[in-house]
Amino acid sequence: MVILIFGASHTGKTVFAQKLLEKYHFPYMSIDHLKMGLIRSGNTELTPEDDDKLTEYLWPIVREIIKTAVENNQNLIIEGCYVPFDWKKDFGEKYLAAIKEYCLIMTEDYIRRNYRDIQRFSNAIEWRMEGYVDIDGLVLENKKNLELAEEHKNNVILIDSFYNVDADIWKK
Repeated sequence: MVILIFGASHTGKTVFAQKLLEKYHFPYMSIDHLKMGLIRSGNTELTPEDDDKLTEYLWPIVREIIKTAVENNQNLIIEGCYVPFDWKKDFGEKYLAAIKEYCLIMTEDYIRRNYRDIQRFSNAIEWRMEGYVDIDGLVLENKKNLELAEEHKNNVILIDSFYNVDADIWKK
């Protein structure tokens, strides 16, 4: 089984992946690690700020990693921002049956009520260099992501009243 976790920055994707690793002992891959490895090695001239271009560049690689894991009947958690919302079009039924998806989205109300915690816990699993989280940008990105997730019928974990990603992956 492949578990695909995606959504906006600061929605807790890495924390969710870490919890699943601890609970199910599935390895996980951060798309951010892949991104930085390719950037630092000089295999691309893209920079960490090239979000849309990075999705176009990274998704074909991630897509083939997913296919390989499914074909080899391996469990793998993949998490990151660089997953297109129409990702399902790249897989046949055999693959889709072996992939569980979770798109993490925070509501505007949640973001505004918990902004300090979002900033405070932004380094819970990984150290982030940027430090400051723009509240209005976070609200806009999550609203846009919710629209896209609904349009493409993605499985959404809506973070509204509190952050709880202890979902039982076998029930969805």
